[in-house]
Amino acid sequence: MSIDLTNKIALVTGASRGIGYFTALELAKAGAHVIACARTVGGLEELDDAIKAVGGSATLVPFDLADMAAIDALGGSIFERWGKLDILVANAGVLGVISPIGHVEAKVFEKVMTINVTATWRLIRSVEPLLMRADAGRAIILSSAAAHRCRPFWGPYSASKAAVEALARTWAGETQSTALRITSVDPGATRTAMRAQAMPGEDPDTLPHPSDVAQAILPLAGPDVTETGKLFVISENKLVDYRMPE
Repeated sequence: MSIDLTNKIALVTGASRGIGYFTALELAKAGAHVIACARTVGGLEELDDAIKAVGGSATLVPFDLADMAAIDALGGSIFERWGKLDILVANAGVLGVISPIGHVEAKVFEKVMTINVTATWRLIRSVEPLLMRADAGRAIILSSAAAHRCRPFWGPYSASKAAVEALARTWAGETQSTALRITSVDPGATRTAMRAQAMPGEDPDTLPHPSDVAQAILPLAGPDVTETGKLFVISENKLVDYRMPE
């Protein structure tokens, strides 16, 4: 299905590599101007080159999501330049460590919560007025199966993703009478640096490439999305509606 995002403005966090990189590229291919955020300047510059190669355009915003003042200022900067935001892809996140809960250092736990949860909430707060100004605002929040499986040794990451899903569902409930549609996405096991960190020794060639995952995510940015507050799981490169308990 072809999606036309011409004249749309899309913000993608964690855009310098992995799922964020390829989602930003897919949005640009569909016609959106991409505001690409990440810490790694080199990765952002590579993305910019890739976007230009497909005839798209991007604005690079290198900053650390631990910088809450920068997140707060981002919404104002977008408003001054474009006056609205059509699409948010909150993708950035960190794994922390794979460790028994009692052995996790406080600074590690706090970093996971800061980047994965607090920064996501701060981002929502910063750009919600801009999404409301769009004709069909779309917010896509990246989650993980870890939020539900709660497997041993994954405590900080699992807790952070469960919290992010709760934020997304709450936000969707608060805005359900508006044109804004909010979805969470569990991309499944994907060939990314985070996955390699979590699963050393796993053959990456057995996993879907992040470009395939990005193509599955893209329809959620389109104007035809009607549901809000849903969690979708990507299985065999397709979106599957995951029914959460009421």
